[in-house]
Amino acid sequence: MSSGVTVSQDGVITGNTYDKYGSSNPFVRRMMAGFERSLDGLMDIADPQSLLDVGCGEGVLVHEWAKRLGEGKRVVGIDLEEDSIQQGWAERQAPNLEYKVMRAENLPFADNEFDLASAIEVLEHVPDPAHTVAEMARCAQRHLLVSVPREPLWRMLNMARGAYWSDLGNTPGHLNHWSKRSFTALLARHGKVAEVRSPFPWTMLLVRL
Repeated sequence: MSSGVTVSQDGVITGNTYDKYGSSNPFVRRMMAGFERSLDGLMDIADPQSLLDVGCGEGVLVHEWAKRLGEGKRVVGIDLEEDSIQQGWAERQAPNLEYKVMRAENLPFADNEFDLASAIEVLEHVPDPAHTVAEMARCAQRHLLVSVPREPLWRMLNMARGAYWSDLGNTPGHLNHWSKRSFTALLARHGKVAEVRSPFPWTMLLVRL
């Protein structure tokens, strides 16, 4: 995996340059297949009628979800201003999909404006994840769908492949770290944790508000 990073216009590390969704590495493809199966299964259970995706990146997932929900069902993806992110948005359009440049800390949406709010591989990057989750719960009427790297497994895997040794395997931009237990406890403050999935090496939760 590349150790390069992507940085927003205001200097925030938005991720790394490795395309895990488009990788040809057989090990990564196998991991991502498990990740996407788990995510699809939770989306089936939630069956949202509208969706807010916080930290949508280049739009890979939110674009698929917009097509899945179908015309007339509102889908909004938000993220920071960064060239590769907005390039991805331009390439992934749908009639019911809207992208907005904004931070995740204070969402300018009404209470219960969306059926579901998601944050997929995002909360490890934000400076105040508890506040971001609370904002998502405020904007969502029925469900939260979230995933984060599972620690310390994630850092151990990075070190095993020789990456980020000076940072003890921590991926650039990862400010927060959770075990499955600690992440479940964070989300349980906002509702019933309906489903917990553990696609290697992530933790993924569906929370019923």
